[in-house]
Amino acid sequence: MTARANEFDNLRITLDPARDREFLDSWAELEVIGATPAGGVERQAATVEDGQMRDWFSRWLRERGFTVEVDRIGNLFGLLEFHPGAPYVLVGSHLDSQPRGGRFDGAYGVLAGAVAADRIRRQAADSGVTPRYNIAVVDWFNEEGSRFKPSLMGSAVFTGASDLEDTLNITDQDGVTVREALTVIDSIGERDVFGAGDGTRRLAAYAEIHIEQGRELEKNNFAIGLVDRTWAANKYELNVIGAQGHTGATAIDDRQDALLGAALIVVALRDIADEFGEELHTSCGQLTVLPNSPVVVPREVHMHLDLRSDNDQLLAAADAALRKRIAEAEIRAKVEVEHRKAHVWPGHHYQPQGVELARAVADDLGLTSMLVRTRAGHDSTNMKEVVPSVMLFVPSVEGISHSEAEYTSDEDMCTGVDLLTETLARMLDGALDSAITERA
Repeated sequence: MTARANEFDNLRITLDPARDREFLDSWAELEVIGATPAGGVERQAATVEDGQMRDWFSRWLRERGFTVEVDRIGNLFGLLEFHPGAPYVLVGSHLDSQPRGGRFDGAYGVLAGAVAADRIRRQAADSGVTPRYNIAVVDWFNEEGSRFKPSLMGSAVFTGASDLEDTLNITDQDGVTVREALTVIDSIGERDVFGAGDGTRRLAAYAEIHIEQGRELEKNNFAIGLVDRTWAANKYELNVIGAQGHTGATAIDDRQDALLGAALIVVALRDIADEFGEELHTSCGQLTVLPNSPVVVPREVHMHLDLRSDNDQLLAAADAALRKRIAEAEIRAKVEVEHRKAHVWPGHHYQPQGVELARAVADDLGLTSMLVRTRAGHDSTNMKEVVPSVMLFVPSVEGISHSEAEYTSDEDMCTGVDLLTETLARMLDGALDSAITERA
């Protein structure tokens, strides 16, 4: 793909340390909200800290001329309108975090998108040449899925993958609904910002930049990851049901130990991962034990686990193996396993036009790039199903993520903003229109 030959081309080819400093100064303000002692952040969805973060971001947007709106599931948008009635290119990620999570996961993509959009606004004002499409920045609600499940909640409702009312009625462990939590932090809108709520606002494309959450870029010494495919993921919620008893008085053979059943499933997950090799990732990220007393045989355990792979056939085989091992655990521990929910995200390719666009921009900026498949889920996983989408990665030191030790250098962050700015500028002038036509 060749660069566009018009006045809005090559927006960010030359480096500008002053603009990098502006981004880093805003980043320094952002990363202290919800900061933890060991250098991470904790801003779980619709908590006080998440509300503080969203308030800060709303002020940041308004100070730069964005119109700020929130939709009915709590997605926060900053809108810049160049041509009334024209479609929007949407860019963003999420500001919520895991418990004691990292500073960069999600938040980098939101601020990078906002800064890129603001640079384009300034370029248009200075040159008098405006792009064909409008632009909007988004903070997706509850991408992480830690307080409320499942993850990717805001983008799932936005794209129609999940029902709004069902999602608003989901509760956290304390019985607080999504609707109630969003109301507390004043982050629930009365209508949709795009689509049915406002028929004049349509989307042309979507872009997201993120830390890699892996080590491919770092290992291979590349500056930019061009995401061409997502791994598929099967996520399960299980209840292991046993019978409560006294740990001293209940004979071993008489026990219906829910925790033993859960432990056998956890071990089975690792055994299955070892059996299938590097093409499969498995995990159990959460256990809730009832009654969780030191002298009581547990009567019930709630579990959240997943299988991930880039190979659909392998994933199906792993799923069958897991179900077999769950049945064996039921027999050995004398328990019953209830399958409460399963959330399935199939592996799909991103539109090749978007991948090639980002590759061309990286080449024009003199940046090294490589194809990378994402094992982690992102909001672009949902968005690529409804509009042409570009997903970009910057390096993450040692691939550490969902941890206070997560780190990406200032240089890599600024490089990513440069790349995203120029990629968005070309998207705003219709670089992915061919992908839109193909979808139609």
